Amino acid sequence: MVFESERPSRPLGTRYRIDESISDYRERLERERKEIQQRRLDALAEQVSVVNIPSERIRIWERLHGLSLPRNPTHKLVVVIAAATDLQLEQVQEVQRLRQGAAGDIASAAAPLLPKF
Repeated sequence: MVFESERPSRPLGTRYRIDESISDYRERLERERKEIQQRRLDALAEQVSVVNIPSERIRIWERLHGLSLPRNPTHKLVVVIAAATDLQLEQVQEVQRLRQGAAGDIASAAAPLLPKF
């Protein structure tokens, strides 16, 4: 099951310009709608492309859906992300571990900089 956002990544230029006719306005809106749809299709193809490493595929999925990879390895969304990115569940969980490790490294590096009260 794949959940897709209905909202475009950027709003259509719905404002009518004084210097354009109604037909030009409609054509512009249709062109913009097609461009948005093509960008989405390109991103969907990139999210399953074997050229991209698992972490990049997951970042693309996150950007498309406006969600973050859950931290819990047993979260139900992890299975959805694995299916949508054409990755094994273990690969998604490995990205989770890597991100948690990187977050821990940043926190431990910043700890000496924090004032002690």
